[in-house]
Amino acid sequence: MTKLNRRQALAGLSAAAAMAGVGAPAYASTKINVGALRFTSHAASFVAFERGYFKDAGLDVEFRFFEAAQPMAIAIASGDADYAVTSITGGLISLAEKGAAKVIGGALQEEKGVDGQMLLASNAAYEAGLTTAAALKGRSFGMTTAGSSFHYMGDKIRSAEGIAEADLEFKPLQKIGAIIGALKTGQIDAWAIVPHIAKPLIAGGGVKQIGMIADYLPEYQVTTVFTSAKNAADERAKTAAFLKAFAMGAADFNAALIDRTAGEAAAEDMVKLVHKYVYADQPYEKASVSIRNGAMRINAGAALNHASVQDQLDWFKAKQLVKDTVTFDVLVDASYVAKL
Repeated sequence: MTKLNRRQALAGLSAAAAMAGVGAPAYASTKINVGALRFTSHAASFVAFERGYFKDAGLDVEFRFFEAAQPMAIAIASGDADYAVTSITGGLISLAEKGAAKVIGGALQEEKGVDGQMLLASNAAYEAGLTTAAALKGRSFGMTTAGSSFHYMGDKIRSAEGIAEADLEFKPLQKIGAIIGALKTGQIDAWAIVPHIAKPLIAGGGVKQIGMIADYLPEYQVTTVFTSAKNAADERAKTAAFLKAFAMGAADFNAALIDRTAGEAAAEDMVKLVHKYVYADQPYEKASVSIRNGAMRINAGAALNHASVQDQLDWFKAKQLVKDTVTFDVLVDASYVAKL
């Protein structure tokens, strides 16, 4: 996979912005709503907001927080949110097919050497023999909804382990909190989730780790940046400005907590910034450990892994969760960011 450094990625975005007519801010405090989850993986947006990168781009950002990916996609299509970062879902693909949404960039990605999403088992299932993914036969797997990223990950693991479709039950529980509760109480057997949630659950003794998603999907484009099809097509200057500010936030995050090239003081400042949005109800001393342990790579320059997106699209079509006629170009506007 081609790797982009910060300079290359931001240079590419600067070129895209210039083509879209962005040099100095093109607007005066243009108000936009940005959809997000209270996850460390959404830190690029939080950093861009807190450090004034959105403001410098002429964007007056207000966050809208969600508890799952599907409602966020609906909010983009309805205009209740202008830009958002989350996983590719069946709902998002269907909205793209209807001409209502477009993926415009990449965000979180699995990377070897960086702790990523973890495969978890309930304590009860673990004690009954679910100690590796190979033992998922006859078990249940938690997801928010059918066609969610959890559904995709679980089914790809099932297939890789040679388990028949009928031998893994997917249970839709709508919200992350409900899945956590069900896993801890043994109502479901397994789940996969980002490390800032997985690691505290493991450390607290509530669940067991039985695998890593990167072992099955080594360059999985976990989350993408997306917007309405109208914004992508008709608001190019604003969209390029958003992506450039977002990429600057990602670069700061990666330097502080992934590559650790910015120094310990910068890492501490970054954790404090993220804590305003993630685990804000917990004391800093406790939350900081989870935030640091849960940091994953956010793609430089919001570059997008086309192969991973295509694989996800192919899976959704194979499962008949979206129309077979949906193509990559229907889902993605590839004109804004670099290809990985």
